[in-house]
Amino acid sequence: MRLLPLSSASAVLVLAMLPPSSALAAGSEVPGASSFTITDPRIKESSGLAASRIHPGVYWTHNDSDDGPYVYAVDSATGRTVARVTLTGIGRPRDVEAISLGPDGQLYVGDIGDNRDGTWDHVWIYRFAEPKQLGDVTVKAAQFTVRYADGPRNAEALMVHPVTGRVYIASKHESTGGLYEGPEKLSASEPNVFRRVADVPWVTDGAFSPDGGRLALRGYFTARTYAWQDGRPQGEGDRVDAPWQGQAESVTYAADGSALMFGAEGGASRVIALPLAAASASAAPPQPGAGPDASPVPEPPGGFGKGALVLAGALALAFAAKRVLRRRGSAD
Repeated sequence: MRLLPLSSASAVLVLAMLPPSSALAAGSEVPGASSFTITDPRIKESSGLAASRIHPGVYWTHNDSDDGPYVYAVDSATGRTVARVTLTGIGRPRDVEAISLGPDGQLYVGDIGDNRDGTWDHVWIYRFAEPKQLGDVTVKAAQFTVRYADGPRNAEALMVHPVTGRVYIASKHESTGGLYEGPEKLSASEPNVFRRVADVPWVTDGAFSPDGGRLALRGYFTARTYAWQDGRPQGEGDRVDAPWQGQAESVTYAADGSALMFGAEGGASRVIALPLAAASASAAPPQPGAGPDASPVPEPPGGFGKGALVLAGALALAFAAKRVLRRRGSAD
């Protein structure tokens, strides 16, 4: 996604209009949490996060598009890149949007975005074993073709269940987003058909808790966690006080399940850790005519609700401009 310059300008303008207390509430962090800044200048569009299980404190990420077949390991203690994995055995990545670690110790990379807003008849998933040693390495990855039972979709969230190993994709749409379930086992020889199993809000990323009992989904403005039972999210979920990050593109659980990690695109982007005790908020019913995330933005004292509405309008204009530019680029 190439929204950052325009949306950042809109966000700065809106936050400048808010009272100081409201601006702080929109972007504050929890003291003592293991937040970190990605310092590698090559990582300008971090669009997914996955916590390593064999390298404590390490998170896997990747750029959105136009970077190449690369996945990066970042040490949260320093913010520095400690490995860059180059994938071979795959085609040229088109729009990489998500990454998830399966119970088999394999990293699943979702080349599932659609710059044409749902017109590509297939997308891809790449899979490779998480390296046991950290360092720059080239690996051969498996490539899986994905199609949706109800037609092409734009998506930015891919989640592998940590117990069953089943792959799920959440499509990104202002009003008709869906959660799609892949086959029990992915096939490298024929297309894998993903079928819609639930409606979801506007989603830019998602992740399962380490025990597989909850599913976290985030959008640009809000995030929710859902109890996971019988292969489906249950109920309306619980609202999470996600930080304001502008181009909010990623979320994952810490390896021990103690916190949700929220990331964003942009150079030197900040990954913010919210301990679950602090991140959880009581569920609130959607308001009539609510925005694409289908849940209200929290309203601290000082009128943050009005600012959020202005911000939503500014970002909506930015999204529209981005789509026009991308479509023109695709046509050239």
